[in-house]
Amino acid sequence: MKISVELTLSPLQDDFEPKIINFIKKLRASGLTVKENPLSTQVYGDYDEVMNLLHSEIKEVFEAIDRGLIYIKIVKSDLSDYAADF
Repeated sequence: MKISVELTLSPLQDDFEPKIINFIKKLRASGLTVKENPLSTQVYGDYDEVMNLLHSEIKEVFEAIDRGLIYIKIVKSDLSDYAADF
């Protein structure tokens, strides 16, 4: 089953940028389809692959920051080729 996941990582501390950059680089290195924009990062792929990746990488980034939160939206569909038609 294919899914699309939108993530917004918000460390609640100073010096947060290197942690976010490292998190995104790890997602990119996974081989899954990853897209970024100024507000969020999207990951597309097979449910088990995406969720296994997120399980390990969210844990790692939470261990690297003092305080933070992550917003996650999951859609049961591969929306990686979405283009507005209006």
